[in-house]
Amino acid sequence: MHTPVTIIGAGLGGLTLARVLHVHGIPATVYEAEPSPTARAQGGMLDIHDYNGQLALEAAGLLDEFHAIVLEGRQTMRVLDRDGAVLFDKADDGTGGRPEVQRGALRQILLDSLPAGTVRWGHKAGGARALGEGRHEVTFANGTTAVTSLLVGADGAWSRVRPLLSTATPEYAGTSFVETYLFDADTRHPAAAKAVGGGSMIAPAPGKEIFAHRESDDTLHTYVVLSRPQDWFAAIDFTDAAAATARISQEFDGWAPELTALITDGDTAPVLRPHHTLPAGHRWDRVPGVTLLGDAAHLATPNGEGANLAMQDGAELGKALAAHPDDIETALTEYEQAMFPRSTAAVIFEGAEVPGIDSDDNTGHRLIDMLNGQGS
Repeated sequence: MHTPVTIIGAGLGGLTLARVLHVHGIPATVYEAEPSPTARAQGGMLDIHDYNGQLALEAAGLLDEFHAIVLEGRQTMRVLDRDGAVLFDKADDGTGGRPEVQRGALRQILLDSLPAGTVRWGHKAGGARALGEGRHEVTFANGTTAVTSLLVGADGAWSRVRPLLSTATPEYAGTSFVETYLFDADTRHPAAAKAVGGGSMIAPAPGKEIFAHRESDDTLHTYVVLSRPQDWFAAIDFTDAAAATARISQEFDGWAPELTALITDGDTAPVLRPHHTLPAGHRWDRVPGVTLLGDAAHLATPNGEGANLAMQDGAELGKALAAHPDDIETALTEYEQAMFPRSTAAVIFEGAEVPGIDSDDNTGHRLIDMLNGQGS
């Protein structure tokens, strides 16, 4: 392929695409809004699945590097009732197919695998326009532009490339995370640390959940999930950490103190992360010279599949382009025809479909039935 691929966004999907292309000798340039690879924290833990994310890393030739960053024991999983009773406790015996890694470490092995200069930092895309004959121009906030015959939008929920293909825009999904961190947990927060255990812990109830991960360096990362409208959250002043913490913890009044401590004892200010989605089954007609991957293509609420699907998208697109180096449109058509149904498949865990947070089935006992293979 004589035309370098232009990728907007240096997230996991865009970097996986760049790496798979590099493996096949196809040049690519990645434009990223962040000023440097260390400009911000890269989020928490990811479970990388053996049926999509790990296959992508295999295509990228990075399985050894991946195994080196796996946090052993973190596939341990606990389900607690709101009174703190442990309803389910599954140890990590090393045979699970969802090993846990830190997102930042995974991103770094992808960055390290690319030729120097592949990623152009400090290039925030402002918009893109068609020039005809499959060529497009991207304009960046720093005043520069890039013209390409193959443009890939890997630029997330608020993609600047998506309007070339679709009029769809993300809408609020009705749920939000409130994130907190507890540091030196075993020493400073022993009750909460014991509740979480060695891996992940979930305490679900209709309309709400407390979900926590034990990350590296004895850190507990908590995601409080609430099904509330945006104006409910807007009434909370998240610039006042104490007031915001108190208001969120009220929603768990009567829950066990070792669970609510994951909210009230946070060592960082609570951070609100609203969830947005694109329309279910989002797709577009083939437009020459441009496509999307990851959240830019199929943004959904957090379900454990987002990062895995983005990496799978990147790997599959890279393989399609390598298989059709002289026919970009055939490659893009092949990729999209497989990606559309893959991205809309129901989320399945342990053989059962995961209930929605507002479902009456969103309880610890129902989750255990699902984990024990009794789900429907």
